[in-house]
Amino acid sequence: MNAETKPDLLEQPAPPFARPDYLPPYETVALVLQGGGALGAYQAGVYQGLQEAGIEPDCLSGISIGALNTAIIAGNPPETRIERLREFWDTICQPYYGLPAPGCMEKTLFGINDVMREAVSAFHAGSALLLGQNGFFRPRFPPPPQTTPGVPEAASYYDTSALKSTLERLCDFDRINDARQRISVGAVNVGTGNFVYFDNHRTTLRAEHFMASGALPPAFAPVEIDGQYYWDGGLVSNTPLSYVLDQSPRRDTLVFQVDLWSARGPVPTNMSEVSDRINEIRYSSRTRMVTEEMRRSQYMRHVMTRLLETIPEEQRKEFLPCRLAEEMANNKRYNVIHLIYRNQPYEQHYKDYQFGRVTMKEHWRSGLEDIRQTLKHKDRLSMPDNLSGFATYDVHRDEIEERLANGK
Repeated sequence: MNAETKPDLLEQPAPPFARPDYLPPYETVALVLQGGGALGAYQAGVYQGLQEAGIEPDCLSGISIGALNTAIIAGNPPETRIERLREFWDTICQPYYGLPAPGCMEKTLFGINDVMREAVSAFHAGSALLLGQNGFFRPRFPPPPQTTPGVPEAASYYDTSALKSTLERLCDFDRINDARQRISVGAVNVGTGNFVYFDNHRTTLRAEHFMASGALPPAFAPVEIDGQYYWDGGLVSNTPLSYVLDQSPRRDTLVFQVDLWSARGPVPTNMSEVSDRINEIRYSSRTRMVTEEMRRSQYMRHVMTRLLETIPEEQRKEFLPCRLAEEMANNKRYNVIHLIYRNQPYEQHYKDYQFGRVTMKEHWRSGLEDIRQTLKHKDRLSMPDNLSGFATYDVHRDEIEERLANGK
């Protein structure tokens, strides 16, 4: 397919998807995937748990590594998605140059204690910097110029051309663009600084659109699309939640938001921990801000809906402020289920580019366990019945609050 602009399909209803009996009749079930590099294997585990539970999202949106996971999920039929996700992560968790360490040795060392885990993690992070990752990126040689003029495609420390081949091998882009699922990924226009979403209801998506969403400078160069250059969407916002919930017409929506950076964490005691905590706060604060902003906006829409019900219809038609209020008011309901990766004691500031296979499997397992634990509380999936029509749930937050209440 070409990259031509499509007719706007936003007003067309989403295709019906089978839902488990316990799931309320939401009009949209969305999977929202945040950026976070090597931590993205956690998102694959979450998706595996959703598939086990028979929950198939009809809307997928991602940024950075979340965009790459989105491409793998959307670009394959349900029966092969987990297999393709494993193939993708097994591929990029090997060094670009040379052979990976024997898996049995790495697993043995990793299982000794947290000190050894930290050492193994540091080795893999250093390997990523020096050797790159198979099917993903490799160091530029010679290195990019610091001051002399060049071209945008080479203005980075790493070359990501291998990622294009990986995505085209593992993804069916005709399937991504057939609109059976709503697919969107966020990026930043380098020339204008504007945040944009590439959406399969508006644009024919190619590998370049997903690569652009993950082109984090200065490591990766901007990706050229139709004469414009784009960087990683996480430079502006690391979560596509607002884009998903602001779609028109509004719909009763259940969102599984998978975040790779936790707002909660210990106070740093050394400079490595400071760097790690900075990233956690930087990339998680936007998520919290967007969630609260959406809650307040939905509360106001619900309030306007109730106020308008007290005004006779004839007066509403004649009074301009009422007509304007009717355009903004609605009584749709949003339920946001948070799945948030929790930092491990041995992980340091380089955890987002530590692509060790054992760590990848740990991240994947953590995501699978978190979604399984979350889905045990099926009442949390109910449509909100409060005044705002907006609810959030995080199984870890509830566990923390319960421990605090019990003095533990």
